[in-house]
Amino acid sequence: MRLRLTALLLLAALGLHAQENRLSVDADFLTRGEVRYGGLPSSEEGKDYASFVLERTLLGIRYDRKDLSARLTAQHSGTWGSAEGGVFNVYEAWVRLSSPKGFFAKVGRQDLSYDDQRIFGTDDWAMTARSHDVLLLGYEGHNQKVHLFGAFNQNVANINGGTYYSGGVQPYKALEALWYHLDVPKINFGVSLLVMNVGMQGGEKGAEDEKTWQQQMVGTYLSYRPDRWTAEAAWYRQMGHDENGLPIQAWMASGKVAFSPDRRWTFYTGYDYLSGDENFATPAQGQIGMTRHEVIKGFSSLYGSHHKFYGAMDFFYVSTYVSGFTPGLQNLFAGGRWTPVEKVSVDASCHFLATATALQNADKPLGHEIEVSSSYQISKEAKLSLGFSYMKGTETMVVLKRSDDNRRLRWGWIMLTVAPKFL
Repeated sequence: MRLRLTALLLLAALGLHAQENRLSVDADFLTRGEVRYGGLPSSEEGKDYASFVLERTLLGIRYDRKDLSARLTAQHSGTWGSAEGGVFNVYEAWVRLSSPKGFFAKVGRQDLSYDDQRIFGTDDWAMTARSHDVLLLGYEGHNQKVHLFGAFNQNVANINGGTYYSGGVQPYKALEALWYHLDVPKINFGVSLLVMNVGMQGGEKGAEDEKTWQQQMVGTYLSYRPDRWTAEAAWYRQMGHDENGLPIQAWMASGKVAFSPDRRWTFYTGYDYLSGDENFATPAQGQIGMTRHEVIKGFSSLYGSHHKFYGAMDFFYVSTYVSGFTPGLQNLFAGGRWTPVEKVSVDASCHFLATATALQNADKPLGHEIEVSSSYQISKEAKLSLGFSYMKGTETMVVLKRSDDNRRLRWGWIMLTVAPKFL
């Protein structure tokens, strides 16, 4: 009897220990084939089309208990058949300490994803997911969230030589940000506020112009979801100086409304406006750029998931026009999503794209982009997606991208994502 009682107590203790300490191992396998035509500058030799297969693999280990969490994720990405071997790095390596009252501290390499991911996002579409080396202090409770985080990047741990930072894994040298979010469940309303400072390295190492320039961003994101409607709005303002010491006066605003008459259908429309640099020279031939450039007025969405916005072909705010200068962007879009059965969805949309500022020798409209995509949830861990995009560009698009093929651009893709949990 004593032996049985001891055995039962031992099993109970092991069960409680297993509940208090949880270890999990997971992976994310992404394989995407693409075929595209158009978009290369006319000066580049060769045929302006390409087809290739990309892959990205994430392998993660996570440990959890009541007051402590930790995660380590390795990442590999590359192109099928490439002799370069792709890119292998550590995507996540963080530890989180929590208190019962909602306060926590999280330090290490981690992804930052806030609101609609316009400013901070994981950019999961990219084959190398984005993460940051930061210290994050936060509180979550009573329908409120407060996150205060900061980073300081350096190339190597030198004991001398200053703090010059260039060519590292992050585009910034220092980062400080405060994010606050409030939910009002009774009316399905949420509001977020973001205040951020980014330190950008300027000049050459050891030169007189070596300096860290500071730029700031403030903004808000609003969401309202009554019954079958969804409304979202955002506004952000950029100030300070860029890495060349030029003052920044840029802003953006966006709005989106969606309506779901039933579970199978959703219709949406919206508008994005991102300010642009003025006096943008667009000669028929020769260098595109600025005739006078004293103030930066082109808005930068910094570390967001750009693929979610501005058209799936990523011609804007993923690939720039020239030297980082931009005439801004207007994106008027409308579309719908259909879910004929539980595991299948189809999405179709149309974008009208134009510059935000006037060009010297061209009109504002850039063209129309039509997108169709579909996904099938094969199982709990696996999903198959495919899509096709077509853009009919204007003469302005031809001038800005320096390619006659930008009049008719085509891009198709098919992607398999499998995310198993091994333990």
